[in-house]
Amino acid sequence: MSAALVASPAAASPKNLPTLIPLPNGFRPEGIATGAGPYAYLGSLGDGSIYRADLRTGAGEIISAGPGTPSVGLKLDAQGRLFVAARAQGARVVDTRTGAVLASYALTTATPTFANDVFLTKRAAVFTDSFQPALYVLPLGRGGALPDASDVVRITLSGDWSQVPGEVVNANGITATPDGKALLVVQSGVGGLHRVDPRTGVTRLVGLGDAAPLTNGDGLLLIGRTLYVVQNRQNAIDVFTLSPDGSSGVFRRRVTDPDFDVPTTVAAYRNRLYLPNARFTTTPTPDTTYAVVAVDR
Repeated sequence: MSAALVASPAAASPKNLPTLIPLPNGFRPEGIATGAGPYAYLGSLGDGSIYRADLRTGAGEIISAGPGTPSVGLKLDAQGRLFVAARAQGARVVDTRTGAVLASYALTTATPTFANDVFLTKRAAVFTDSFQPALYVLPLGRGGALPDASDVVRITLSGDWSQVPGEVVNANGITATPDGKALLVVQSGVGGLHRVDPRTGVTRLVGLGDAAPLTNGDGLLLIGRTLYVVQNRQNAIDVFTLSPDGSSGVFRRRVTDPDFDVPTTVAAYRNRLYLPNARFTTTPTPDTTYAVVAVDR
């Protein structure tokens, strides 16, 4: 996979950020994460490599060579550590400054398993499993110290949750409620949004009025009380205003773009949303092109 992709000098202007950021051919992106700076981090479903893109210019490079297993959902913490959902391999933590893998975790011994996405709270990293009715919690110690492998906590989903058995995508994107007291998880295949008690795993369906089901719901992004829900094969983002406790929401609009090609998840920088095109309806080859698409919030 190639490294730097150079954009024109004009693209570096804050008023003229690129809206289409090319990725290396054959990269197969899925997750994306941003932090305080003008960079996005993307993981490869192919070999798990981590790519850093400069959102001001579109240039980028591989910063961590993959272990040969997938990188799916990603979240970046304030220490520059990238928490990576790694499908059947569980999870790992990557130092974005050095590219080193700081820790790896087998989240469960259950099969099948598919660690799909991750959300960071002040005290933990919480992972979804698309093939099991469970969340996995990595409790963080003082100063964000990473836990031992034996410290992983399983939270079984119950309440309104009805797991579709087998290798079917159930739990996918995850974020917090606006008041920070619970979690939100989208169940992709059935299109439901669940409010999850993080202590008990009891879920309640979020009331979304007359909004259409969130079929193929993938990445979630909460900004204030605004929830962005990526629906990958619909090539769309549905936007909701949530109640403070996240128990209900009102549909506001649907965002689409002609450059969307099965976008999977979403991260924000300034007034824009950034989505990687996973192109799941295109047979991947080493020459298949991929990109990140930027749209206005």
